[in-house]
Amino acid sequence: MIERVLISELAGREDGPVSVSGWVEKVRDQRYVQFVVLRDESGQAVQLVNGGVVRELDPNSEDPKDPARFERTTAISEVATGSFVTVSGELQHNERVKLGGVEIQIDEFNVITKADPDTPVQPDSGIDVRLDWRFLDLRRPEQALIFKVQTTFLHALRQVWIDRGFIEVQTPKLMASASESRAELFSLEYFDTTAYLAQSPQLFKQMAQAAGFGGIFEVGPAFRADPSFTSRHATEFTSIDCEFSWIDSHEDVMQLHEELIVAGFTAVKEKHGAEIEKLFGITVEVPSTPFPRIPLAEAKEIVKERGYEVPRADADMDPEGERQIHAYVKEKYGHDFVFLTDYATSIRPFYHMRHADNNELTCSYDLIYRGTEISTGAQREHRIEVLEEQVKEKGMDPAELKFYLDFFRHGVPPHGGFGMGLARVLMLMLEQASIREVTYLFRGPTRLLP
Repeated sequence: MIERVLISELAGREDGPVSVSGWVEKVRDQRYVQFVVLRDESGQAVQLVNGGVVRELDPNSEDPKDPARFERTTAISEVATGSFVTVSGELQHNERVKLGGVEIQIDEFNVITKADPDTPVQPDSGIDVRLDWRFLDLRRPEQALIFKVQTTFLHALRQVWIDRGFIEVQTPKLMASASESRAELFSLEYFDTTAYLAQSPQLFKQMAQAAGFGGIFEVGPAFRADPSFTSRHATEFTSIDCEFSWIDSHEDVMQLHEELIVAGFTAVKEKHGAEIEKLFGITVEVPSTPFPRIPLAEAKEIVKERGYEVPRADADMDPEGERQIHAYVKEKYGHDFVFLTDYATSIRPFYHMRHADNNELTCSYDLIYRGTEISTGAQREHRIEVLEEQVKEKGMDPAELKFYLDFFRHGVPPHGGFGMGLARVLMLMLEQASIREVTYLFRGPTRLLP
């Protein structure tokens, strides 16, 4: 039995016997020859050729129209697009073949699983139909590439963290109280009490600092009960989180953050740059460091001078404001990233440290990429007496946060960190219209299937 070979490996093999398996993408049925396009999980496709007469079941037959000589030709004629097949034959290099410069002359063609000939997903199907049949949508080479890019990106980030001695943790997603506020919480029955799905691992990340772990990171799910239907919102998403001790300010967090971004983009460009250019028609740009840094109040003034005023002076930068500040940074610095820093206390969580000389500002930032916020980071407040006051100022009950506040009664070093949305990074990097395209299985206000 010939060992199966991935289609992506065929170009580097010598001519000879070979076996491949994959999904039938196209069949061209001619009178005495057939062509099949087969694609496998490597994302590559190969042309299979069936000349018919090579498949003589009766070697004594001289009748070229003998049906026995074309039994496998019939099997190919009837195979539906999407069927999974295993094929053995002779690999031949042929520069005239546009599909990879190789083809396989079929000896055996075995249908392992038949597909329904009426496929529900067409090339012009909209996003909702494609999400309904996500497993079929994911067979597209572009989709396979997205998740290869995701794998490479996350591996590069992990390598930076590991090289720095950081520890990977997995925090619980069932919580007894809110991690930030109750505004976007999913609640559920939990035996004789109520539990909440974690909005972020924030409180548990900080517990690791009290535990003496130093630097930690996590890549895991987070949940927001946000009824938004925008291209960048989801009710469940993958959050990239990092927290580490012994920082002097949020500048230390920003420096690590941009180091991670550069490492991730460099790895993606080196490993997938050519394929991204081929399938998406774009070039991955590795950003230079340092990223521009602009205080939020100054950014709002810049945006105002460009003809757009953020509706509320005491609010966060809105989507149009983010697009405008990106346009400014692109024009002035030629950069796609910008840190907006020093957010007002009124629009930041209770655990953000405030400026020593201005209690109205926090030591925090948002990272904007191509006009969209992808991350929030900050130095955390580690002094228990200050932290308790900030909890009360936000209208929260310190008793509900007792387990968290107890961390700070037993010695916690100065620390900070960030949380970043994975899907937003991928969406913007690959210039996709929505995070739905770059999320394996999307969850939104009206989608719980598949």
